[in-house]
Amino acid sequence: MKKFLFISMFTASSLLAQAAHAHVTLEQATAAAGAYHKLTFKIGHGCEGSATNAVRVSVPENVSGAKPMPKAGWKIDTSIQPLSVPYNSHGKTITQDVREVSWTGGPLPDAYYDEFSIQVKLPEKAGKVYFKVTQLCEKGRLDWVEIPADGQTAKGLKTPAPVLEVLEKSETGHHH
Repeated sequence: MKKFLFISMFTASSLLAQAAHAHVTLEQATAAAGAYHKLTFKIGHGCEGSATNAVRVSVPENVSGAKPMPKAGWKIDTSIQPLSVPYNSHGKTITQDVREVSWTGGPLPDAYYDEFSIQVKLPEKAGKVYFKVTQLCEKGRLDWVEIPADGQTAKGLKTPAPVLEVLEKSETGHHH
């Protein structure tokens, strides 16, 4: 019995420690280059106990066609800005695109987690793509914007930006 109690206490304390150090993460950490992909950002906690009432995701310029998924109780806004390099989509030249998506409302209490999703078209080139996320709370904010230097990992960063590993295209192609 004592052994079971120790294991249970150890497991519970490990889970609490993980929750205390949770980051904004992507549900799927990899995707194929050039694919249409649903990015799901997981918000694991508020700001030092305070509820989250806004989430903003910056969309890098090499990611295109961002379309946010509605959430009950939250309002969606997008920021459309000119592109430095236009691209073609379905026979049209695109010169401006969504560069930021924000959800406001909620609130999302600190004791709960939720997910915020965007559909995008990924770059044709393989590599890491970082999405800077700002989490605004009733009291305070968290800016998940740290990007590791070349040759480093995100381990040790206090507020790392969520990262998607874009892999070489597969032979199967991609679909909407």
